[in-house]
Amino acid sequence: MKKNLSLLLAFTIFLVGCASTQKSSEETMIETNVETESNKETNLESNNGELEVIKVASHVSPMIDILNLLEDELKEKGYKLELLEVSDNVQANIALKNEEVDANFFQHEPFMQMFNKGNDASLVRVTPVYNALVAFYSKDYDSIDALPEGAVISIPNDVTNRARALRLLATSGAITLSDPDSYDIEVSDIKENPKNFEFKEWDLLNLNEAYQESDLTFNYPTYIQALDLKPIVDGLLLEPEEDQVFAISLVAREDNKDSEKIKALKEAITSDVVKDFINTKLEGHAKPAF
Repeated sequence: MKKNLSLLLAFTIFLVGCASTQKSSEETMIETNVETESNKETNLESNNGELEVIKVASHVSPMIDILNLLEDELKEKGYKLELLEVSDNVQANIALKNEEVDANFFQHEPFMQMFNKGNDASLVRVTPVYNALVAFYSKDYDSIDALPEGAVISIPNDVTNRARALRLLATSGAITLSDPDSYDIEVSDIKENPKNFEFKEWDLLNLNEAYQESDLTFNYPTYIQALDLKPIVDGLLLEPEEDQVFAISLVAREDNKDSEKIKALKEAITSDVVKDFINTKLEGHAKPAF
C-alpha cells in the first residue's frame, strides 16, 4: 500500500512538472512572438521615416520660394527636398552636370542649350513652370521715343538673353535686326540704329547696377524687384507675347529625366499650389507656363 502511494505521489509530481514546463514554454513562445511583432512594427516605422532625398539647385526668389512650396507634397510621396543655393546660374548647371544635384530650377531652354553646347553637357528641360515678364527700364525717361541720340542701352552679355533683349527692343521700332527671328543675335546684327544708341553688355546678375548707369536697361522681374520696380508698372517696353521657349523651367539630365524622383518633382512643381502662387504672389511679374 505504501509502495502504491509512493508511486502515485511521484506520478503526480511528474505531471505537475510537465504542466509547468509546458506553460513556461508556451509563455516563452508568446513573449517571443510579441517581441518579433514589436520589432517588425519598429522596423516598419523606421523605414517609413526615412525619406529619399531630392537635391535641387537654385538661387534667388521666386524660384526658391516655389521650391519651398513643394516640401509637403514631396514628403507625402516619400521624398525630402534638399535645396542647394548657388551664387550664379553657371554653378547651378555645373552642379547638375556633375551629378551633385538631381535637378535645377532657374533657367529657360535657350540658356540651357548654350550651356550644353559649351560644356559637353546633356541637360534637358523637364517642364516649363512660368514665364517671366521681361522689360526695359529707365530711371530718366518715360518712353522709348524719348531716348536721346547716342543713349546708352544695357543688355545681358550671354547669347540667349542678349538675343531676347535685342529682339524685344526691335519690336519698338527703335532698331531693326538683320534676322529678327534668330535666337543667336549680337549687337553687330543690328541692321538699322537711327539714333546711334550705344550698347553695353553686362552679366545678367549685374543689370541692377547697369540700371543706375544707363539710359535704358533690360532686366528680369526677379532681379529688378530689388529696386522696387515692376514690369507692368515701370517697364517702358514689355515683351509683347509670351514665348514658351523662354519659360523658366525645371531641368534635369538626360540620364535621370525619367527617374521616379524627377517624375515626383515634375508633378509637384506643376501643381495647383504652384499655379496659385504664381497667379497671386507673382502677379505682374510672371504667368504660369503649364
